[in-house]
Amino acid sequence: MQNGLSVPQGAALTLGAMLGTGVISLPALAAGVAGPASLVAWAGLVLLSVPLATTFAALGARHPDGGGVATYARLAFGERASTMVGWAFYGTIGVGAPAAAGFAGAYVADATGGGSGTALVTTIAIIAVCAVMNWFDLRVSGTAQLVIAGSVALLLAVAVVVALPHAQTGNLVPFAPHGWGAVGPAAALLVWAFAGWEILGSLSAEYRRPAHDIPRATAIAVAAVGVLYLGVAFATVAVLGPAPGPAPLSDLLVLGFGEQARPVTAVVAVLLTVGAINVYFAGGSRMGAALARDGALPGWLAARPGRTPRRSLTLITVVALGTTALLAALHQTTDAILLMATATFSLLYVVGAAAALRLLPRWGVAWWCAAVSLVAALGLLVMTGAHMTGPVVAALGGLAWTTWQRRRARRAPGLTDPAGSPAPGSLAGSSS
Repeated sequence: MQNGLSVPQGAALTLGAMLGTGVISLPALAAGVAGPASLVAWAGLVLLSVPLATTFAALGARHPDGGGVATYARLAFGERASTMVGWAFYGTIGVGAPAAAGFAGAYVADATGGGSGTALVTTIAIIAVCAVMNWFDLRVSGTAQLVIAGSVALLLAVAVVVALPHAQTGNLVPFAPHGWGAVGPAAALLVWAFAGWEILGSLSAEYRRPAHDIPRATAIAVAAVGVLYLGVAFATVAVLGPAPGPAPLSDLLVLGFGEQARPVTAVVAVLLTVGAINVYFAGGSRMGAALARDGALPGWLAARPGRTPRRSLTLITVVALGTTALLAALHQTTDAILLMATATFSLLYVVGAAAALRLLPRWGVAWWCAAVSLVAALGLLVMTGAHMTGPVVAALGGLAWTTWQRRRARRAPGLTDPAGSPAPGSLAGSSS
């Protein structure tokens, strides 16, 4: 049997990355910022997903490599840019995982009547499960993702369908109670919900036929994400009113099935979170291995071609569990981490779109999609403001590493790392 991801598995992995923890709580948070006008932000980001997904699908099909955005940055702008964006993304995955898992932990605690201890145990368990799934090869987790994504999509659709008969037009007026200017901050907040297209690149080399399968899998994911996100967002505002609670999915299901549906929401939250973190652990571990292969990270993180990058996966897992423990010890929320992650995603979209303008055939459909994506991503990046500090610090760390490696290479010509990776600056081993 042929190895690699099929179109359904690839679509499920992408859908799992997109239908992540954002759909659990962000509809209510966005409504709190902009009122019913938050629907404009949702619609705008769904529309942006089309050119953005097309851009990353085209890049993945032409340059299938585990480095993803870092590979595109290297091919388009050189080693320093690749290392900087790679460090920013790679560092965010482990730090951001507790924020994602924490959403599900809060739902489980609410459904079971548990407290912060229940939420913490759930968070740790989700991170551990995703690490184990990826330890035993992406093909296993790809099959599991197909089941998870299908179940979650069905449950979200059911929540919308049973709640819509309770919609009231009065809940949509005034449409912009905080002014139209609030749509921008709401959109910046919602970037978390639309993060996922950038991970396409890191998984591109895992497809059976990248050039053929990636565009098809992406098209399926775009259509499903658009319908489900808009449905949940509209139901949250039109059914629950201008001040929905922190668990809108739970409230929507309860309207249709009664209080006995509340535990089901906890299951949905866990499935959504496992699906999202699973994909990011898969793509992130491969990005780390690819960066190590190219000399942008320590060589011991590299992996042999076709092998699961377990050392890179272990590092991500350790960082995620360590961040979880630190937040619990300090009694801190994950809000700052959430906003830092959205800033990183915006940065990745800017770099990916800019690279696409240099790497894709000029004036083609994908090239124009990249141009539109670049303008929109720059706008999102500006709206993240001071939360760019985290990814900028990580990127500067990558720049410092590159500079140090270059100096080592000059002192010892032909130097390679312990894993046999070429000295920094070499394109050997790339799949471009």
